[in-house]
Amino acid sequence: MTTSQPALLVLEDGRAFRGRSYGAAGETFGEAVFSTGMTGYQETLTDPSYHRQVVVQTAPHIGNTGVNDDDPESGRIWVAGYVVRDPARRPSSWRSARSLDEELAAQGVVGISGIDTRALTRHLRERGAMRVGISTVEIDPEALRQRVLDSPEMLGADLAAEVSTQEPYVVRADGERRFTVVALDLGIKTMTPRRLAERGIEVHVLPATATIDDVVSLRPDGLFLSNGPGDPATGDGPMRVVQAALERDLPFFGICFGNQVFGRALGFGTYKLGYGHRGINQPVQDRGTGKVEVTAHNHGFAVDAPLHETVRTPYGSAEVSHVCLNDDVVEGLALRGSDGRLKGFSVQYHPEAAAGPHDAAYLFDRFTDVMTANASSEENA
Repeated sequence: MTTSQPALLVLEDGRAFRGRSYGAAGETFGEAVFSTGMTGYQETLTDPSYHRQVVVQTAPHIGNTGVNDDDPESGRIWVAGYVVRDPARRPSSWRSARSLDEELAAQGVVGISGIDTRALTRHLRERGAMRVGISTVEIDPEALRQRVLDSPEMLGADLAAEVSTQEPYVVRADGERRFTVVALDLGIKTMTPRRLAERGIEVHVLPATATIDDVVSLRPDGLFLSNGPGDPATGDGPMRVVQAALERDLPFFGICFGNQVFGRALGFGTYKLGYGHRGINQPVQDRGTGKVEVTAHNHGFAVDAPLHETVRTPYGSAEVSHVCLNDDVVEGLALRGSDGRLKGFSVQYHPEAAAGPHDAAYLFDRFTDVMTANASSEENA
C-alpha cells in the first residue's frame, strides 16, 4: 500500500470529514454519490457513467482483490474521486496485477480513506447528492468549500461526448452473424457489446455525435443506446437519432442514459433524483411478467412518465414496463405499434452484469426477438 498523507473532504453544505489520502495526492471536485455494491469496485471505477462524480463506497472494505487487466469496463478510471472507509492493506487474489491504491495513484485519481462513510452516506441520503471536494493540499474546510461552490453542477451537464469513442469500431458476432446493430456510445461499457455479440449480433459502435444518416448507412437491424453520464436534458442529438429511427420502424433498445433519451424521444420529461440509485442490489419489477429482478444501477436522473396509463405517441403506444420497488421510479419503457408488436424498449439499469447480478440478461434476448419479429414482418409485407 502506498504511503498516505492527511486528506480533507468537504461537501457544498459545509459538512467536512478528515482522513488519509487514498490514491493520488492533489485536489478534485465532483458530485458526491454513494454506491451500495459490496463487490465490483473495479467495474464501478471504470464505468464512464461516473464521469465527474466522486463515488462513496458504502461497503467498508475496499481493495481486497486488487486490480486486474480483465475486468475494466473502459480504457481508464472515470470517477472524479473515490471515498472508502477501510482500504485493504494488500490485495489477495490470484487475478490481481496490482493494488487498487497504486492504480488510483497511477491514473491520478484523488481519494480519501479512513472516514465514516456510513455517516457520509446517511448525510447524502437525507440531504441529496451534492458537490464535493477532496484535497491533500488544503487544510481549511471553508477555503475548500468555496472552491466546491465554484465547481460545476451535474444538472445541465452535457458529458456524453466527453466519454464517447472518437472513432467508430466494430465488435464481431460470436459465431454466425444473425443481426447487425448500431450502438450509440454515450458512455458504453465494454461488456455490453459483448453480450450482444454472444447472441450473434455484430455491433457497430458509433460516437455520441453520430447522425441518423450515419446509422442507416450501415443498414442495421436495430439501434442501441448505451449508458452514460450527465443530464439527459442535454441529449438532443441522440434524441433526434432515436426519433428518426422510430419513424423508420427500426427496432430500438436503450439502457440507463439511453432509457432517458428514449423517454424524451417519446415526449416524456426527465428530472434529477434526490440521491439516485447506484449499486448492484436494486429491486425492479418487470410489470409485464410480474418478475422481480435484482439489478445493477447507476443513475441520478429519471424519466417522468405516468405509471398507470398508456400514452399515445407519434411512434406508437408507450407505457412504463419496469418500476423500482424502493421508490416507484420509472425503470423501463415499452413502445408498441398499432398491431401491438413491440417496436422498442429500454431499462434504467445495467443488464450486462458487469459487475452485478444476471437477472436482467433476458433483455438482450428480448432485443433479438424484436429484431426477428421485425425482419419477419418486412418479409411478409
